[in-house]
Parts: sequence; C-alpha cells; structure tokens
Amino acid sequence: MKIERWLVFVAGAALAGCSLKIGSDDRATWLKARQRSEVQAGVEAFVHRVAEEVTREGPMAWKKEFADRPEFFMASEGQLAFRSSQEATQEIESVAKMIKNMELRWGDDLRIDVLTPELAVVGTTWKEMRVDVEGHTVTENGYFTGVAEKRNGQWKFRDAHWSVAPPKTQ
Repeated sequence: MKIERWLVFVAGAALAGCSLKIGSDDRATWLKARQRSEVQAGVEAFVHRVAEEVTREGPMAWKKEFADRPEFFMASEGQLAFRSSQEATQEIESVAKMIKNMELRWGDDLRIDVLTPELAVVGTTWKEMRVDVEGHTVTENGYFTGVAEKRNGQWKFRDAHWSVAPPKTQ
C-alpha cells in the first residue's frame, strides 16, 4: 500500500512538473511573440522617421541614420558604394552641397523580418525626388533593403542596399 501511494505521488509530481514545464514554454513563447511585435513596431517607426527626416533635412539626415561602426557598408546597383560609415559620411557631405531639396517616400509594401531583439531586416520600395542647386529635378524609385540594429536604445541602419528601377520602356 505504501509503495502504491509512493508511485502515485511520484507519477503526480512528474505530471505536475510536465505541466509546469509546458506552462513556462507557453509563457516564453508569448513573451517572444510580444517582444517580436515590439521590435516590429520599433523598426517600423524608425523607418518612417528616416523618410520624414531625410525629407525635412535633406541628405545630411542620413549621417545619423547609418550606424557609425566598422561593420557598416552600403551597396548600390551591384557595387559596393561605401565600405564604412566614414566613407558614407564623406559622400553625404559632398552630395548635400549639390542638393537643394529632397523628398523620400517609402512604399506601402514595407517588410520587416525580426531576427533578434536588436536586429531586423527591412525591405521596401522607395521613391525619391531631388532638386539640385541649379533647380534640376530628378525622380527615381527602386527597392531598399537594410539591416536595422538597435544599440543604446536607438535604431540605425547597420548595412544598406539601394537599387534603382530601370526606366520603363514603351
């Protein structure tokens, strides 16, 4: 009789342990889903803020949107455009002298792939209108991809790639 009670107790404890384990896994999954949602919202807000700031401030706004880290690089049209944030900063400063006005709009097709609480991949179509200091207007559109990284509570593009859509032929 004592052995039977002991077996029932051990079996009950084992089942209770399994249900506690399952409960914690469910909670961990819920936290991960909640965290994923928070990261998604944070990156989306960051991306929209970038377009607003570039439109308001012009090319110089990009300096604060790119990570100032050795890992940063940017590619465009099949070429490595910038090997580092220092190269990007130099080019941004040079281009800013030639641009009078700039408007950047992201497409409605923004995709965010959350990788970790601090990293996400972003992809979206874009359209940019630039007016140079001589009054010439250039409008381009294409697709942008980038890795967004959160450091010190701020999202920045750690890496980026721009492609420009070819002109439509008739």
